Amino acid sequence: MAKIDDRTLVLADVGRKAIAQVKQAASELLTRRLAAEQADALAEKLTVGTWTHDYPIWASTAKSLGLSVSTEMPNDVLQLLTLYPQPVRMQGGGGVEYLPVERRNTREEGLV
Repeated sequence: MAKIDDRTLVLADVGRKAIAQVKQAASELLTRRLAAEQADALAEKLTVGTWTHDYPIWASTAKSLGLSVSTEMPNDVLQLLTLYPQPVRMQGGGGVEYLPVERRNTREEGLV
């Protein structure tokens, strides 16, 4: 039997809990517009790892999932968005960014 360190077990447990919490929240939000059974099924699909967290679900995909989606945007909202420009990010082959070393919170360590 392979040895698994405590940190891995703790992270796996936290991950399972996080997925369950997100699924429950998604289901509650979806039941506002969908039948409970349909909302639960869609919440399951959205939380089982079909997509990475940063994968955009396009309007056409959302519609095929049974969501009521509108792509119309009022001009006032478009004007407001121009006040908050976002950097263009090119995705090359996947939505997950690989970091060869563990990411540290430099603020907590006093390095920023």
